[in-house]
Amino acid sequence: MTRSPRPSILLVDDEPHSLASMRMALEDDFDILTADSAEQAVMLLQDEWVQVIFCDQRMPGRTGVQLLTEVRERWPEIVRIIVTGYTDPGDMADAINDAGIYQFLTKPWHPEQLLMAARNAADLFSMTREHQRLSLEMKHLSSTTETKLEKRRRDLRERQGFDAILRSPHSRMNAVIEAARQYASFDVPVLLSGEAGTGKQELARAMHHASLRAEKPFLALNCAGLPDDLLELELFGARRGAVPGLATNRIGLLQKADRGTLYLGGVESLSPRMQMALMRVLREGAVQPLGAHEAVRSNLRLICGMTGDLRALMAEGQLRADLGYAISAGEITLPPLRGRRGDVAILAQACLYDTAATHGKQVRGFDDVALGFLENYDWPGNLRELENEVARMLIFAQDPILGADLISRHILQADPGDEGADRALEPILTREGPLKDRVELVEMRILRETLTRHRWNKSRAAAELGLSRVGLRAKIERYGIEDPGEHNALQEEE
Repeated sequence: MTRSPRPSILLVDDEPHSLASMRMALEDDFDILTADSAEQAVMLLQDEWVQVIFCDQRMPGRTGVQLLTEVRERWPEIVRIIVTGYTDPGDMADAINDAGIYQFLTKPWHPEQLLMAARNAADLFSMTREHQRLSLEMKHLSSTTETKLEKRRRDLRERQGFDAILRSPHSRMNAVIEAARQYASFDVPVLLSGEAGTGKQELARAMHHASLRAEKPFLALNCAGLPDDLLELELFGARRGAVPGLATNRIGLLQKADRGTLYLGGVESLSPRMQMALMRVLREGAVQPLGAHEAVRSNLRLICGMTGDLRALMAEGQLRADLGYAISAGEITLPPLRGRRGDVAILAQACLYDTAATHGKQVRGFDDVALGFLENYDWPGNLRELENEVARMLIFAQDPILGADLISRHILQADPGDEGADRALEPILTREGPLKDRVELVEMRILRETLTRHRWNKSRAAAELGLSRVGLRAKIERYGIEDPGEHNALQEEE
């Protein structure tokens, strides 16, 4: 069936002259269908697409209201109009309630009145269909927007969640992250311990994004080195005028983190007064800003970080025992980077790409020799030191592949070991043994560092060290120092 470009109107009346009169009044503007009974009208509606129906009320068999009631149930979008010679209030009430009549026309009607009613009804049909179309589009757009928003939230959780913590398949961090996943789903305080720069705040952020609080804020503050007055202002906030120079109210992190997560690093450095204040917040679940007369409720999750040993700090009296137990319903210890030797290459490469993207410099990675030196270093500054070293190498890099010659001298001089390199000279200076042996160990480190920095150009290395090429070659053979580049090339040939 092909739809007509003009609106179609169905006229239903058992009197032929009434049908003919209505047709004559409307046929110039509409496509007209006629039926002399309710049964014939239903048959037409099953096959034709109709926008408006004019129906006489008094007909043999089924009345107009009865017919239009069925039309409302089966074809509710059709605009329904009753034409009647009677104005019985009961019939009108039935028509409105049961058939959902749009308009009553009384006989005798005027052609212009009939035409106006038809035009208005057709316009209503068009507007209703347009409204339905727009509603569907809005619903689809709303659903699509919601889907996109959820996708963005999921992507954000993945970028800031546990997947963002880079590690090798057999890393010691895997057990740490597994424990963090378990704690993340339980709304309890967790204490993260480990050396400075081991990624405690990043792990706390990942736990937040894996928790039921993921849609709420994650806030962080390192307490180490902050004086009490500044720390109190940051944590608790203040009312206007409570602090000199404060012209407006200041909302503290403990209040901002309501229904979210607050990470406090360096809690071992808190003074006794601040420890007591924090303990009061945990006990009462409320925060009292400076200068305020009433406390404000705050439902936050607290994750703390410290560099020392919890029980040792409590035993020494540096940390209140009640606070120590309150913040450590869960405890996780992060390993230092020297204990994650297999992760160093992955972390260094990721750090290199991120830093290069930030500064707009094209790089492809590290060569194997450089990665060997980076992996064998003990990294006392952990991730922060690694990030700084990679950034420094990138600054001075002239080639897309970064070589070992770009590595800092103290790293090149470090002595490789099974658990990472030992960068300090103290073990050599304090060890037992003849002076000659101890001096030779230092000399070997200097030789290797200098050769690496000059990309094993023996002439340049000898000139810097004040040696002849023959003398340098003799020392290389004496100490068994090998060019890692030649060694790797030989392995590839084999």
